[in-house]
Amino acid sequence: METVAPSLEQTRPGLTSVDESALRVCLITLGGELFAIDLRYVREVFEIESATPVPGLPSSLTGVANLRGLVIPLADLRGMMGLSTSGPAPQCAVVVKHASHQLAVLIEGVPEIRTIHRTQLLPAVINAEGKSRPFVSAVLKLEDRLGAMLEVPALFKQLEM
Repeated sequence: METVAPSLEQTRPGLTSVDESALRVCLITLGGELFAIDLRYVREVFEIESATPVPGLPSSLTGVANLRGLVIPLADLRGMMGLSTSGPAPQCAVVVKHASHQLAVLIEGVPEIRTIHRTQLLPAVINAEGKSRPFVSAVLKLEDRLGAMLEVPALFKQLEM
């Protein structure tokens, strides 16, 4: 009896046997800048109908939203990332998950799903103090623009969730 190993697509979603260096990402905009999130961490995108402020939350958590009966914390990462918070409030959010935790990150528009190659990822930029932006693991080089790769586990650790 011969056993057949599961395909690469079944064991590692987002990768195919044709090109193992490919990675599926969700491209989002925060403070006018481009960011990418590994699609394996993205649960869904939704339009924010209402947000409920909760006293005592860290400044990066703006409140909670009700998503089909599930209360999910809302995070505005612009301040933590040193980005502009002026302009209209974000009206969409992307729900990211890590282990048993979920978080809705406020974004400025409907995201784009794209396949990138690991060769498009460059080392994260480090400032004069030897630090990079919190939870940014790499710089993403697209055709005519640069973005940053958000590291979801580091985001949850930073927010102590």
